Amino acid sequence: MIGSVLTAAALALVPALTPGSAQAAVLAGGGDLGPNVIVFDPSTPNIQGTLDSIFKKQESAQFGDGRYQILFKPGTYNGLNAQLGFYTSVSGLGLSPDSTTINGDVTVDAGWFNGNATQNFWRSAENLALRPVNGTDRWAVAQAAPFRRMHVLGGLNLAPNGYGWASGGYIADSKIDGSVGPYSQQQWYTRDSSVGGWVNGVWNMVFSGVQGAPGQSFPNPPYTTLGTTPISREKPFLYLDGSTYKVFVPAKRTNAQGVSWANGNPAGSSIPLDQFYVAHPGDSAATINAALAQGLNLLFTPGIYHVDQTINVNRANTVVLGLGYATIKPDNGVTAMKVADVDGVKLAGFLLDAGSTNSSQLLEVGPPNSSADHSANPTSVQDVFARVGGAGQGRVTTAMTVNSDDTLIDHTWLWRADHGSGVGWDTNRSDYGLVVNGDDVLATGLFVEHFNKYDVQWNGERGRTIFFQNEKAYDAPNQAAVQNGNTKGFAAYKVADSVNTHEAWGMGSYCNYTADPSIVQDHGFESPNKANVKFHDILVISLGGMGQYNHVINNTGSATSGTSTVPSNVTSYP
Repeated sequence: MIGSVLTAAALALVPALTPGSAQAAVLAGGGDLGPNVIVFDPSTPNIQGTLDSIFKKQESAQFGDGRYQILFKPGTYNGLNAQLGFYTSVSGLGLSPDSTTINGDVTVDAGWFNGNATQNFWRSAENLALRPVNGTDRWAVAQAAPFRRMHVLGGLNLAPNGYGWASGGYIADSKIDGSVGPYSQQQWYTRDSSVGGWVNGVWNMVFSGVQGAPGQSFPNPPYTTLGTTPISREKPFLYLDGSTYKVFVPAKRTNAQGVSWANGNPAGSSIPLDQFYVAHPGDSAATINAALAQGLNLLFTPGIYHVDQTINVNRANTVVLGLGYATIKPDNGVTAMKVADVDGVKLAGFLLDAGSTNSSQLLEVGPPNSSADHSANPTSVQDVFARVGGAGQGRVTTAMTVNSDDTLIDHTWLWRADHGSGVGWDTNRSDYGLVVNGDDVLATGLFVEHFNKYDVQWNGERGRTIFFQNEKAYDAPNQAAVQNGNTKGFAAYKVADSVNTHEAWGMGSYCNYTADPSIVQDHGFESPNKANVKFHDILVISLGGMGQYNHVINNTGSATSGTSTVPSNVTSYP
C-alpha cells in the first residue's frame, strides 16, 4: 500500500552506535496496513457483500479476537447499509466528512441481544457523510462506541428497534441536520457538534459546545447544557492526500462550539504515514519501543498485541493511533503503556485489556510527581478504553493513572467486566478505574464502571469533568466487602479531601448489587465541603432496587428507595 520509508527526522534520532556495538536494526516507517484494514473506493465490486461478511463474524463476537477497520476513499457510494458489530470501525478517508458520502446507512441495532442495546460496545463511525435511506440513521450503541466527525443529512435514532434498553453514548465534532432521538437511551454526551433538534432525555443528557442543543433544564427534562467546551482537540485520524496516507492532527480549540470542519478543511497539521511505525499483531514491545526511540509515531493495525514490557512514549508530540480497536494486552504484570511528562502526546483509538497477572496499572500518563506545564500543548487520551476481565481473567490495581498536568481525557470507558469469562469479585480484581494526580486535568465523556473501590479518585487541583456515567460493581458479595471505614460503600467519584478547586457537570452513578441487593451505599459522590469544589446536575439511581443509596453527594440528596428505578437528583453542590 505504502512504500517503507524512514524519514530524515527519524534517522536523526537514531542513537549513534558505539565502536564494537552490534548494528541496531533501523525500523522503517510506513508500510502495509494489514489484512484487517478493508479499503473501498466507489468502483469496488460487492461492497455490501464484504460489509455483510464482516458483520456476520462480529455481530455477537463480544469477546472474540476479530478486529476490523473499514475505510472508504473519498467519493459517493450508493445503496449501502454498513451494519457494525463488535470491534469494527468505519471511517472515511477525506479531510472533511463531506468528502465521502454514503447514500445509505451505518447501522447499529440489537437484534443479536433480543433488542437490548446495553452491550453494544466497542465499535465506531468517523469522518463520513450519511444520507440515510429512510431519512434517519440508527446508532443504538452502549459504551466505547464513538460517533465522531460525522455529517448525517437526516435524523439520528439512538435506540434499538423496539425501543429496548440502551446505555450510551458519545457524539463529537458531528453535524446532524435533523433531530437526534435518544428515546430509551439512559444517558448521553454530545460535544462540539450541531444538531437540528433533540427529542427527549431519560436520566442524564449532557451537551457542551453543541449548536441547537436544548436549553439547560436539569432535572426536568434532564438536560445539562454548557455553551462551549473549555478545551478540546479532536482525535487524530487517517486520511488520503491524493494517493498518500497521512494522519491529520487537529489543532487545540478553547471555548469551542460547533464542528471543527464547518469552514471546510479543519485547522491542524498532517503527518505522512512514513513517519509512523505501522505495527502488526505479533510485533514485540521491544520492536515497538525501538521504533518510538527512533522518533517514529505509532499506528496499531487491527489485532491483539501481547506486550511483555511497557510501551514507553517519551517524545513530545508523538501520535499513537489505533485502527479497528487494536488491543494491547500486558503479560507478566507489566504496565501496558507509559507516557513521559512531555508536551502534546496524542493517544487515540485502542483498547487496553488487563492480563491474568496483576499489573499496577494499564496506562500511566506522566510519571509520579509530574509537574511540567502543558497548558499550551496538552497530552490527550481519546477513545482509549480499558477492560478488566470478560475475555478471560484480568487483574490490575488501577486501570488508568494521569499524573501529567493539563491532560485532556476525551471519551474513555474503563470497565471491570460484570459478565463474560474470568469474572468474579476477586477473580478480575481492580480497585480503581481512574486516578488523577495531575493538576488542571479536563475529562469530557467519562465512563467508568464496576471497580472494587473508587471508580474515580481525583487528587489533582482544578480538575473538571463534563459528563460521567458509572455503575457500581454488581458482584460485591456483601456489605462488608464494600465497607470504607465508617462509610458504607466506596463513592463512584471521589475528590480528595486535600483538593481546594474542582468542578463537574452532568454525572450519574447507578447501583445494581445483584449478588446482595441489601447492600447500602452512603453516597455516589464524595468531596470536601469547600466553596470551590462544585458539582452541577448529579444523580444516583437504584436499578430495580438492587441496593440503595442513602444520599447523592456526601450527606446531601435524598435516598433512593423501592424498585421503581427513579433518580435522586442534586442540581447544585455545595
